[in-house]
Amino acid sequence: MSSPWPHAPATDAHRAAFADAEPRAYWSDTLPDREPHPPLERAVEGDLLIVGGGFTGLWAALHAKERTPGRDVILLEAVRCGDGASSRNGGFLNYSLTHGTDNGRVRFPREIATLERLGAANFDELCADLERYGIEAELELTGELDVAVAAHQLADLEERARVLEEFGQRAELLDETAVRAELRSPLYLAGLWQRSGAALVNPVKLVDGLRRAALAAGVRIFEHSRVRRLRAQGTGVEALTDAGRVRAARVLLATSAYAPLLPAIRRYVAPVYDYALMTEPLDPARLDSIGWRRRQGVGDAGNQFHYYRLSADNRILWGGYDAVYRYGGPVGVEHDEDPATFARLSQNFFTNFPQLEGIRFTHRWGGAIDTCSRFSVFFGRGLGGRAVYALGYTGLGVGASRFGARTALDLLDGASTEATALEFVRSRPVPFPPEPLRSAVIQLTRNRIAAADRTGRRGVWLRTLDRLGLGFDS
Repeated sequence: MSSPWPHAPATDAHRAAFADAEPRAYWSDTLPDREPHPPLERAVEGDLLIVGGGFTGLWAALHAKERTPGRDVILLEAVRCGDGASSRNGGFLNYSLTHGTDNGRVRFPREIATLERLGAANFDELCADLERYGIEAELELTGELDVAVAAHQLADLEERARVLEEFGQRAELLDETAVRAELRSPLYLAGLWQRSGAALVNPVKLVDGLRRAALAAGVRIFEHSRVRRLRAQGTGVEALTDAGRVRAARVLLATSAYAPLLPAIRRYVAPVYDYALMTEPLDPARLDSIGWRRRQGVGDAGNQFHYYRLSADNRILWGGYDAVYRYGGPVGVEHDEDPATFARLSQNFFTNFPQLEGIRFTHRWGGAIDTCSRFSVFFGRGLGGRAVYALGYTGLGVGASRFGARTALDLLDGASTEATALEFVRSRPVPFPPEPLRSAVIQLTRNRIAAADRTGRRGVWLRTLDRLGLGFDS
């Protein structure tokens, strides 16, 4: 029943494997450097202000111009477009809007069929948008492979397969022999290959393609322009940066885990840090030793899970497992490094792929995830309805951010759609408690999740949180 991951400390060899790694996301190396957009250094006016230049903000900017070409759209980004979570993720593109069908069924049982249908349509439309806008994001329609590494996870895979098929997705259960034929690891007991509604992308090429498409559509983009204050002004809003000011009729906030510009957001979002390693490119012999000819994205079936995939040049991205919350939820570059987490990732990598002993990691990085208690995007209003936000994706935002952006636009524009009528859109997550209770609850929950992965049993604490809808995982 126990987890296969080592309990002993990482060795010097595990630490040496990432000691010389570049402390930045590998994806940033796959595009040539560009000149930044100028910072805002004057007063400007527009129809729609978007704060945040990641996936949500850029999808919103692009589709706002697509819907109303004459609308003057201004986007402010604190650093560079895509600098946050949009460039630090694994590039897993999934159709689910609810962080998995199981999570959606528990939290929105009456709406799950609609949410699954809307999610599948969003996935297809996103892929079509990439072609329509000429965004070369290295899209690979490989599906995703969930692997069981403990006996108690086998029943979970069977249930997931049944649910995916129920909602129209193609899923294939693989026994031990079949899953190891796809990808060779001595840990695998079984697998579930989700063959539809899942893909891989290069997230930096996706976010940069969205930036270029938005720019071509006429969006005004200002980088290195952190919004310090947001307030109602007349019938619109005013945003103040260090050197400039924007006045607009409406504002869409796409700030992810960063400091909220509306106080109410703080109750719902807990910034949790996720970390990843990237190997050097695998030569043909090493690649042949693990198989992986169909290049699926992979994830463990546990609560504390790793996610991993191949890059276009056959590196392995290996991330996840630890979800690090620090007291008060600080977000900053000083938290992008976590040697203890990198050591655990390295140790677990070689446990999963012992045949790759001696390989080096060339990049290591971390970034904050905008976790909320329901694990999926939520929406809200502020400033008398002049501001709308879409936040809380909790790590599956590559695909869901497009839906989040379009739905937030609908709310701002007062449009009545199938999505805006859903409880999924109209409701909020259960708020996190304030500090110091927030840290205590999260750390206790992490401890109990680790215990559940070892034993296969969710204890009293996790079952209580399940009933309250106050969730947390890695």
